[in-house]
This record gives sequence, C-alpha cells and structure tokens, in this order.
Amino acid sequence: MKDKIRCDACPVMCYIAEDRAGACDRYANEGGELVRLDPFTVLEAAKEGDGQVVPFLELEAGEWDGDLLRTDRPFITAIGAGTTYPDYKPAPFIVAQDHDGVDMVTIVTEGIFSYCGAKVKIDTDRYLGPEAAPVRVDGEPIGHVMTAEYGSQMLSLGGVHHLTGGGKKEGRVTCDALLRLCNREAVEMSIDGGADVVLQAGRPPVVNGEEEHLMRVGCGSATIGMFAKQWHGLVDEVVVVDDHITGVLSEHQAGKVLGIEPTGIKILGHKSTPGRYFRVAEPGTGWGGTNILDPLTILGPWRAPARPGLTLLMVSTTGEQYGYYVLDADLRPVQTDLPERLRQSVERIAENCEPSMTSVVFMGGAGGSLRAGVTENPVRLTRSVREAVTNVTCGGAECYIWPGGGITFMADVTEMPSNAFGYVPTPALVAPIEFTMRLDDYAALGGHMGQVRRVEEIAGEIERRVIKTPPLRPGKRDASRD
Repeated sequence: MKDKIRCDACPVMCYIAEDRAGACDRYANEGGELVRLDPFTVLEAAKEGDGQVVPFLELEAGEWDGDLLRTDRPFITAIGAGTTYPDYKPAPFIVAQDHDGVDMVTIVTEGIFSYCGAKVKIDTDRYLGPEAAPVRVDGEPIGHVMTAEYGSQMLSLGGVHHLTGGGKKEGRVTCDALLRLCNREAVEMSIDGGADVVLQAGRPPVVNGEEEHLMRVGCGSATIGMFAKQWHGLVDEVVVVDDHITGVLSEHQAGKVLGIEPTGIKILGHKSTPGRYFRVAEPGTGWGGTNILDPLTILGPWRAPARPGLTLLMVSTTGEQYGYYVLDADLRPVQTDLPERLRQSVERIAENCEPSMTSVVFMGGAGGSLRAGVTENPVRLTRSVREAVTNVTCGGAECYIWPGGGITFMADVTEMPSNAFGYVPTPALVAPIEFTMRLDDYAALGGHMGQVRRVEEIAGEIERRVIKTPPLRPGKRDASRD
C-alpha cells in the first residue's frame, strides 16, 4: 500500500495510487491528498434580456416572496460537494446566506443511493411490451414495464433488488444504465415479449429502430369528440383506430348530438358504450398502437342503412395513418385519394399531438446517512420536510415528496445540470440533494450549527457556474443547459 491513500467517501474504501482515480472516477490521489474530480457547482440566475450570468455574490436581493430557493441568488447545489460517508459526518457544505434580514441555509450532500431508481415516461402509441415484463440491458433485468397512461407508457427501472439483490453483473449493469439515463445519455433496452427501444431523457424514443414523432391527441373516443364538428357534413362516417378505445362517429354521442345518421358500420371489437370499442386488435406498432397495418380488418360486413357511395374516413390517434374509402355496389369499402376537404382535419389531429418524448424522473429515498449529515436527530429533518419548513431539491431541481414515511422524492433529470449523477461500485448511484430552510429553523431542529459557513467564505471553492435558464417549449428543450 506504499504511496497509496485510502478513500473514505463510500463503503468500497478504495486504495488509490498517486495520480490515479478511485473506482468511481470521482476521487483521486493528487500528491498524497484525496481530491474531488468533479467541480462543485452553483446555479446562478441570468439577467433578463442579455442572458449574461450575474457575477457570483453580486446579485441584488429583492423582497422575499416565499420562494425558498431564492432564484435571484446563487444556489448552492450538492453536485461536486462530496458525501457524508461514514455517515456520522456533517454534510460537506452547510452554507448560509442573508436576504433582506432573513438568514437562509442550504445543506448539501452527494447521497449514496442504493435505494433508488428511475421512472421513465415514454410518449408513444407503439406497444412496448406487456405489463410487468422485464426490461433488459445487455441481457440483464434492470426493471419492468408499468401501466400504460394516457398517450404514454411507463417503465420502472432500478431499485435495490436489481442493484444489490441479484448477481454482480445485474447490479453493475443496472447501476450503469441508471447513471447514463439520469445523466441524459442514450440507453438501449429490450423488453421481454415486446420492443427494442433506445431511450434518452428529453429526446424522442426509438422503437424497433424507428424514431417516434407524435404522442396521441387522445384515445379514439376523445378524438371523435374533439373533431366531430369538423367532420360533420364532409364525410358520412369516421373511425378513429386505437388500441385502447376505438371511436365511431355515427354511434358516438358527439355524432348523435350533431344529428349524424347511422351508417350500418360493424366494428369487430368489444363494444363498451355507443361509439366506443375495446380490443379491436392486439397491441402493436401499427395503426393507433395496434398490430394492424390494414384498418379495414377491424370492419365486419356493412348492414342497412349502408348504401353505395357512402364515404368513410379511417384515421389513427396521431393522424399519421389515414385512409379514405367509398362503398361500392357490393357495400365494400374501396380506398380512394383523401379529399382536400378532409385533409385539414387529419392534419389538425397531428397538429394537436405533442412531440413524442422520453421523460426520466430520478426517484430515491433519503436515508439515515443523508439526514444525519443535516442534524444529529434525523427524524426532525423528516418532520420539517413534511411541514414544508424545509425545501428539498436535487441538483437544484424541484422535488416531489411522496406522502407517508421517510423522505422519498422524485426529480426531473432534465431540470438539473449535465452530469449531475455519479456512482460507486457497491453498486449505488450518487445523486445530489439539497435541504434549504431558514437558519433559525435549522438551529431549532438540532442542525450542525458549528459547521455553518457564510456563502462569502466558499467563493474560492466554486469551480463551475451554471446558468439556470427557463424551460423551453415541450419537445424543444436544450439538453445541455450548462
């Protein structure tokens, strides 16, 4: 062990040779001193109009409006701060700032999260796989498919059972996939009994090699309701094909209210309520998230009052697939060119669809080591979070705190600076977490008051500054943001 130093930043306790980094690539031996490789990060606001960063420590504070983060001031994040391991140590940075006579304090730590994962929302009609099906990376299970939500499909990835409860390869692959996802990198995955996907936060999903473009405007029934008036008088019948609820204009209540006459159409599916059909086909990557390529396969024989010359529009819930048909003398639909009078309505369906997007939300539980870094009596921190006395952020991003016990939180990774996450080979993810409150409230909950430093004292330790810009419009988010 000559010329090596031992790192105590995580349970691995690496011995690091001079000029080498530890297994996590976050700490290194520099001349016999343990140094942090990633820079300590502070978020700073930009001046309105010119987009220039206001110099650190020179921001003017206005009247406090209840915003605990004080977006008009430099915000100390936990990115690059270091950890509290072996858990009894105070948080690496406990920083106080004064604003109009109100002393605020932010306590920051890079938490080692064995109990963490990611919830992934994928905006697409395409069938990804059955619920509860394993999601795999390099053949290893890293999570599973959750329930489908409105226009989106959900994955639950990571968690302690995949990180530490399986084989060594499963834990390593899970940790690596979570790290890349949370740092907004692309990850290739396969779903048992379903699709191969490439997912990247803030980017469209790629399903079976095809990049998705649009999120459905609604289910087939909702689409009928939204656009019925625009079809009235221009076409006799409209069918919106959907894996969940296929809509039929003439039978739908919207059609009834508009006085649209029955057409004699027959849908091969399970009728729910008038004009609404379930299970017209199996899930897939075809029309409306079904497995069909020819929409006529969901139609049975036409009945009275069907007549030759009756017109039919069939369209998907994104407007990407459509067909226009006219019944012949044998009451069989014959495809013809889409009339210009209907083109606007089809294009409007697509116009009302939002861009297909992949959203990655980090989810973790702030356990004993994190809370002990804030106060010697950790339960007081939990209670102060519950009472909204303490605000929790993750790399500067607002968090949703789950109800119930503990501090279980979720945060959108696209609201954080790039490379906000790290890892340790235990395996576990390293994520930033910040607790912000009034200084007198911090003292009341038994905080480490002897470790509080004024923001002016740490100015020389700031190595990187990040411009916190407002979110762009959906589908056009700038993924760099720093």
